[in-house]
Formats: sequence, C-alpha cells, structure tokens
Amino acid sequence: MCSHKIACLVTVFSENKESYMFHVPNIELTSLQAEALNLPQIKCYSRGVKEREVEDLKEALKACKIEYGIEGVVSGAIRSNYQFQRIKKVCDELGLSSINPLWLKDEVEILRDVLFNKYTVIISGVFAYPLDKNLLGKVIDEELVNLLVSYGKRYGLNPAGEGGEIETTVLDAPFFSKKIEIVDYEIEYSQYSGVYRVKYARLVEKIEKA
Repeated sequence: MCSHKIACLVTVFSENKESYMFHVPNIELTSLQAEALNLPQIKCYSRGVKEREVEDLKEALKACKIEYGIEGVVSGAIRSNYQFQRIKKVCDELGLSSINPLWLKDEVEILRDVLFNKYTVIISGVFAYPLDKNLLGKVIDEELVNLLVSYGKRYGLNPAGEGGEIETTVLDAPFFSKKIEIVDYEIEYSQYSGVYRVKYARLVEKIEKA
C-alpha cells in the first residue's frame, strides 16, 4: 500500500457560475477548510472561460510544484471524463501524477462512505428537476442518501451529483482540526435551480461526544 503526504490545497476561484471544470458555490469556504486541515492554500483566479480555465489551473499547479515540490495532484472526479481528461493532460504536461481515488467508484457507495466516516456535508446547490428548495443547506444523512438514490432510479439523476445536479460543501471531516460553523446565509432558488450561499462562517472547536 502506498501513501502520500499532502503538501497544499489548490483552489480555483471561477467568475463563471457555470464553470465547466470547477466547483463554484461557497468556494470561499476552502480557506477555512485549508486552515482546518493545517495546510497552506494556493489560490488561482479564473474568468471561467472554457478551456482557458484549464490553463489557469496549470499555472496554479506550476506554482505548487515550485513552492512545495509536489509530485502529483489528487482530484475528486467520479464519472466526468471532461474533468478527468483535462486534469490528467495538465499533470502530464507538468510531469505530475494524476491521482483519482474516486474514479468509477459506485456513487451510492461514496455517499455511504461519507456517512460512515462521519463527514458533515451540506447541499450547497441544486440544478435539476425535481430537486427543490428544501434541499439547500441540508446535511447529507441516511434519509437524504435514500432520497437521492430514489431520484437516480426515477429521474436518471446521478446520486452524487456528478452530472452537475447538485453541489456540496464539506463543513467537517475526521481529519479537520476544527469544524466550520455557518453563522449567516441566504438562499436563491427558482425553477429547480438554486444556491445556499454562505454569507459568514467561522471555525469552531469540535465537541467530543461522550
């Protein structure tokens, strides 16, 4: 079994709300995630122009290679060939390994792993019928997983949102030193498309359960 040392967190901030490559809703919270991970963060800003945004990522990874001596890039693609191929291409051009631990893994199994490993993950965006406003800001739990699975069977939605149906935000994970607490938010929603936008959040200490 091989192991890897994580050197830094790389985040692309896209101006395009419908970015072809990158997560957009609540991307600002990655700064708190990096702090909770006790990792430095490399930030890259992109206009979100198709294909050009891939070059923006390449520039960020170049900076990581110089500053932190990274040898590979870990990404979370599950089924998106579009993302998988472009990240691999950039890595190949920079002499980096492209590591995809979730690639082609069963989506429902991934969701159940989230529950089993006690991640706290909320729905931060919905973009498909029949996903309604009540899902925005909801923590992924067993009931929600079952609902997403049923929508997958009935409407053909990807339960993990790999088709762009949903976006998520991680508030806590086993390896976070602190958890993210949302203090203020707003919801924008219309015709099966909406975002749970965090206006203010902070890191707080975890409380161990007896």
